[in-house]
Formats: sequence, C-alpha cells, structure tokens
Amino acid sequence: MENLLYLVIFPPLLGAIVNGLFCRYLSRGTVSVIGVGTPFISFITAVYLFFATKGEEGFALTATLFDWITTGTTNIALSFYLDPLSMVMALVVTGVGSFIHLYSVGYMHDDPSYARYFSHLNLFMFSMLMLVLGKSLLVMFVGWEGVGLCSYLLIGFWFSDMEKAIAGKKAFIVNRIGDFGFLLGIFILLFVLGGSLDIEVLKEQVSKEGSVLASNVPLVTIVTLCLFVGATGKSAQIPLYVWLPDAMAGPTPVSALIHAATMVTAGVYMVARLNFLFALAPVTMAVVAGIGALTAIFAATIGLAQNDIKKVLAYSTVSQLGYMFLGVGSGAFGAGIFHLMTHAFFKACLFLCAGSVIHALHGEQDIRRMGGLKTKMPITRWTFLISCLAIAGVPPLSGFFSKDEILYNAFVLSHKSGAVPEYLGKIYFALALLGAFLTATYMFRLYFLTFEGDLRSHDAHPHESPKVMTIPLVVLAVGAIFAGFVGLPSEGLNLFHHYLEPVFAQGSKFFVSKGTHEIEYGLMGLSTLVGLAGIFFAYLLYIGAWKEEPKRLTSALPRLYNLVLNKYYVDEIYDFLFVKPFQKISQIAYRFIDALLIDKVMVEGPARLTRGLGTISSPVVNGDVQSYAMMMFLGLCVLIYLIF
Repeated sequence: MENLLYLVIFPPLLGAIVNGLFCRYLSRGTVSVIGVGTPFISFITAVYLFFATKGEEGFALTATLFDWITTGTTNIALSFYLDPLSMVMALVVTGVGSFIHLYSVGYMHDDPSYARYFSHLNLFMFSMLMLVLGKSLLVMFVGWEGVGLCSYLLIGFWFSDMEKAIAGKKAFIVNRIGDFGFLLGIFILLFVLGGSLDIEVLKEQVSKEGSVLASNVPLVTIVTLCLFVGATGKSAQIPLYVWLPDAMAGPTPVSALIHAATMVTAGVYMVARLNFLFALAPVTMAVVAGIGALTAIFAATIGLAQNDIKKVLAYSTVSQLGYMFLGVGSGAFGAGIFHLMTHAFFKACLFLCAGSVIHALHGEQDIRRMGGLKTKMPITRWTFLISCLAIAGVPPLSGFFSKDEILYNAFVLSHKSGAVPEYLGKIYFALALLGAFLTATYMFRLYFLTFEGDLRSHDAHPHESPKVMTIPLVVLAVGAIFAGFVGLPSEGLNLFHHYLEPVFAQGSKFFVSKGTHEIEYGLMGLSTLVGLAGIFFAYLLYIGAWKEEPKRLTSALPRLYNLVLNKYYVDEIYDFLFVKPFQKISQIAYRFIDALLIDKVMVEGPARLTRGLGTISSPVVNGDVQSYAMMMFLGLCVLIYLIF
C-alpha cells in the first residue's frame, strides 16, 4: 500500500514534463487530457488510500524512494509519509486542485500558451504534494520552494505585460524573505538533532525528558519563531502578506489554486505538522495567534474598500488565513486545519465564480461596472451566494462550523505553563469577532454589487459559462455546504477531530480549556448574529434604504477612505524603506563592482595589458634585418655583463 503514495505524488510531475517538453507535438485536446487527467489520478488514489486506511486509528505509511544525503552523521532520505493530517491535506490539494484544472480547460481555451499553463499548474500541484507528504523537513522544504517557484511562473504567466511580470517577481522575492527564516530554523534543528531532519525523529526527541529540545524552552522559541517567519511569507501574514494581493495578476484559476488549496495553506500546515514543537514555546504560540488575529481584521478592513473583484477575494484570503493561524496559535490545531479544509471549498468556488464573471464580461474586473448578473448567470450566481454565506459563517454551511470553533477555542484555551496571560485569548477573540462582521459585510457588498440590481456595463452581453467551467462550481459549492458536518461538536459526529486526534495529541496536551457547553452555545449564537448583522448591514448600504450612504461617507471622510483604499500605504512604505534603498545599493554595486572591477579590471584588464605591451614592442618587429642584428648585439652585451 505504501507504494501507492507514489501514485499520489508523481502523476502531476509526469503531466508537467510531458506538456512542458512535447507541447509542440501535442494537440490542445491531448494537453487537456494530460493536464487534467494526471491530477485526477492523484485524487482518485488519495481517495482509495483514505478508505483503505479508514479503520486504522493513527495510521502511518512511509515510502522511501532512495537515500538522498548521506554524509557523516547526516542521513536524509527522499521519503514520503501519510498519516491522518497529510491525508486530509492530500485530499484537499488533489480534490480541489483537480476541479480547478478542469475549470481551466474552459477558462484558458483561447490562450496561445495553453500547454505551458498546464505544465506549470501540474508542477504546482506536484510541489504542494511533496510539501504535505514529505517525511523530513528537508523534503518539505523542497516542496516549499517548488510552490514558490511555480507561483512566480504562474503569477507572471503573461510576462509580456510588465505589471504582471513585476507581480510574479514580487511574490518570489517576498517569499524568499520568509524562506530564509524557515531555512534558518531547519539548520538549527539539524545542528541540535545531530544530522536528522525526520519529523518523527524530531517528535521522539521532543517527547524525551531531558532532551535538548524538551528542556530548553528559549532554544525552541528561537527555532519556532524562525519557522513561523517562513509561515508568514508563504501564508501571507503580517508583515509579509503584500505579495498575495498582487498575485491576482495571474490567470483566475491560478488565483483559486494559490489562495484555496495550495501555496497559502503551506504555512498553516507546517505549524500544525510541528504542533508538538510549537506547543513547547508558549511565547511563539501567542505570537502566532496574535499575528493571525491582527491579520484577520487588518485585511478585512482593506477588503471593504476594494473595487476589483479579485482583490476583494485576495484580501479575504489573507483574512481567513489569519483565522487559521489564530486557531493553531491558540492550541486548537484541529480547528485550524478544519477551517483550512472548509475554506478550500468556498474560496476556490468564489475565485472560480469570479473567473466566470470576468470571462462573461470580457475581462472586466471592476465591481462598480457589474450588477444585474443573477438572471444572466444563474449557476455562477447561486454558487457564489452559497460560498458567500459559508465564508460569512451562516449556519449550517461549512464556514459556520469551522470559524465558530476557532473563535470558541481562542476564548477558552490557554497554555498550561502560564507564561502567556489568559486575557490575550479574549483580546484575540474580540478582534476575530469584529473581523467576522467585516467579512460578512465586504463579501455581501461584493455579491450585491456583482449580481443584484441593474447591469451597469453596457459594453458586454454576459452569458453563463460553459459546462466545463460550471460543473466545478457546483461541486465546490456542494463542498461549501456539507464539508462542515464532519466537524460537528462533541455531541455529534465529530469525525474530523477524532480522525486527526492522534496527530495533535502531543501538542494539545500543553493546553487547558476552561470552556463549557453554555459558553460554546453562547459564542456560537453570538458569532452567528455578528455574521447575519454584517450581511444585513451590507444589504442596507448597497441594496436597501442606505444606498447613498457609501458615497456620503467617502465624501465626508476622504482621508480615511483613501487610507483604506490604498491599503494603508504599506506597499509605498516598503518601497521607500526597503525597495528603493536596495535598488540604489544594487546600482552602486553594479557600477563599481560589476562594471568597473569585474568588467574593466578583471576581464578587460589583461586584454588591454597585452594590447599595450604589443603596441610598445611593435616598432621592434618591423622586418629590418639590421634592427634585429642590433637588438641581438645589445642583448648579448647585457648577458655578458650579467654573467661576468
């Protein structure tokens, strides 16, 4: 059964190679079959493995391809590992990812670089599978870098457009900053563990009393903070979130893949995978939860003012990732992964619906020029509405169960060490609750302006997308409705948390809950009311009696509106503090090191010296025999003088 792991991981790589190398010889239909078929092979295999291991509590499968690095005490194999957590991630990545591939057949149908697109998309999925199934931190890091590379290739897919090329470069560079922290944490662990980066070995070391990691909390804090820096880059948290909104420059299915099922979930997965290590460092856990809560509300405020349909969804993703980090940082690792799973369904559906709208309106992305699409695009409208209700936390849709659980655990959980004040959890809860209200408001602002009212664009004649695009929408919308039922509270099925319990048992034991059923139901009702209030508020502002208020507010508070519209000028601040100084340093380095020292001195210098010597000696070599005889005579005189 272990060998079936290869059938989960490698089909997308095969698809990437075939479409990438032989695209000139393949028809568009063949490219589609390979590009879509290989992810579905991975998905079907993952589903089979899920049912084959279903009855085994805490199962673990390992498949070793070969010994990769063997030197001294260091022995790192290219191994893959399947347990309940990586199974959930594999199902999400291959399941949601496969339907995004299918949708791409219709969306990218007329693109001249069709084969290159599917090659990169397949490679993206392979890299993500390598990340979530890697048995060691180094194999995980290879997948980590792989998704970073593929995001650069896909965000800048239309590289002839300079703006899109710059967006791809920005994503790549910002992620490299985070990756430096991740790599630094790996190197420290490699030194501490004496040559092993195997996650199971690391887990054993942590569980041993008196081991370096178990007894040295400051060291673990440093390591986990370094690892979390990597997570903030890959999962777009403060302060490294700035690349993700610009990722909208790529094709819309790429946005769905990056923001729903793959790259942005990598940081959350890494923290959850290393729960036993992060739980040893209460300060790091408080930082993780705090950054998550701040990012959730910060990105939500920006989402309120955006007018680009994809930009609204981008900041929505940043905000929802904040909720996931609030969950894992509070010690509710299962809740964080649960929200990751439900979010994959409704956010992928939202992005693909946005792509359907953009496709129908011939590239229009400004929601102020939309409206009235509910009768023109009924399937897109209903699936978008379902996903909006899910992300707003309206029961009984999936987002209600997962977001409510994060809010509840942030309120009642605390670290047993007592190193972090309990009231921090209450503050994080309050921030997240306000973020939930803002989420419901800006998501239904998006829905009302896009689908309700009258069509404000007279240049387009919108129509529903073809079936190859609408079928994935329906499938993902069904997931957005029903995915939450696997995580019903303790009185219900609670299948999801029972399934993941063996993975998180070691990390969860460091946290204590002061929750009761009364608190749980009370907070559940409160979060539901907050979500419904946000929807009603959006209705009043954009459909109902307060329709003129947004214009009045922007006129009355122009500075505040421009501050939020321009994303608090964070990009401009980063540009002033970091980008322009480094560009200046690069120009100086180019002028004095590259152009002067290397080109002029080291490369051209020897050539110029040789030419100069040749110029000096050229009069001597003139073909005159008398001159040659005179030179020989003078040389002989010098030799005689030197000898005698």
